[in-house]
Amino acid sequence: MSTTPNSVQHPARDGARRSVRRRRPAATAVAPWLLLTPFLLVFLISFVLPILMAIGQSFTRVERRGLFGEEGVTSTFAWFENYRLALEDGSFLASIGRMLLFGVVQVPVMIALATVLALLLESAAARWPAFFRAAYFMPYGIPGVLATILWSFLYVPGLSPIIDVVHSLTGVEVDFLSSRTVLWSIANIVTWTYTGYNMLIIIAQLKAIPSELYEAARVDGAGPARIALTIQLPLIRPALMLTTVFSIIGTLQLFAEPQLLAQVAPAIDSQYTPNLSAYTTAFAYNDYTVAAAQAVLIAVVAFVLSFSFLRLTNRRS
Repeated sequence: MSTTPNSVQHPARDGARRSVRRRRPAATAVAPWLLLTPFLLVFLISFVLPILMAIGQSFTRVERRGLFGEEGVTSTFAWFENYRLALEDGSFLASIGRMLLFGVVQVPVMIALATVLALLLESAAARWPAFFRAAYFMPYGIPGVLATILWSFLYVPGLSPIIDVVHSLTGVEVDFLSSRTVLWSIANIVTWTYTGYNMLIIIAQLKAIPSELYEAARVDGAGPARIALTIQLPLIRPALMLTTVFSIIGTLQLFAEPQLLAQVAPAIDSQYTPNLSAYTTAFAYNDYTVAAAQAVLIAVVAFVLSFSFLRLTNRRS
């Protein structure tokens, strides 16, 4: 039986082809991990590791021998002693209660305002939507420190044109920095800063709604209000839940605004918010282990509130 040159078997060549085929799946599996390695390293070093260190410090107690620790410093396992000290701190508990009140009022107002702006800008009658989207988002691009400094000029008597106008029109002397109003002055800054950011998230969800639904609703005679209530609001529920959870977490992380306003508002003390209380405990009282316990408690409260909100909304749906 004769064979052509093309039909001659080459064992070495076939073996090389099989080894190349085996290497290709292995390379395909390894390549994504090589690309993700820089991000994973940064994520572990800047996020996971600090959390683990904070949890570890919250269960330790540092004992210094001597006036300044010159005779030695030892760390011992303290169990839940630091958490007990943190929960016995009335100022820390008051700061958490203050932020819960802040969140109950400020978060719904901000989400409602962001939703209304998003619906208006995505309506068929909207004029220059791109311009207004950029205008409403612009406050988010201003750092929180600068935003607080700008608003502080509008809150301080003698500098604020708002106070002067209100006084000239009504004769009432408004004090935005008193103990009864300063919390809502901070809420105004936060709302002004983050409403545009939440609005863009909601707009992105609105743009994902198929246009066929709008056309069918208009054929059935639905007006803009009916479309918003029966089509848009139910379909943007994931975006509303996302922005609400982010806002709940951000409420407990409030730090820059009260710290800067404390320079002009005597009603704001060094433990006005939970984050400010943990910062003061660590860097003013040099009690890092109790501050770590406070930080862990803040994270636990944020998790419980976010989880409870998600469970409640899922149950209602």
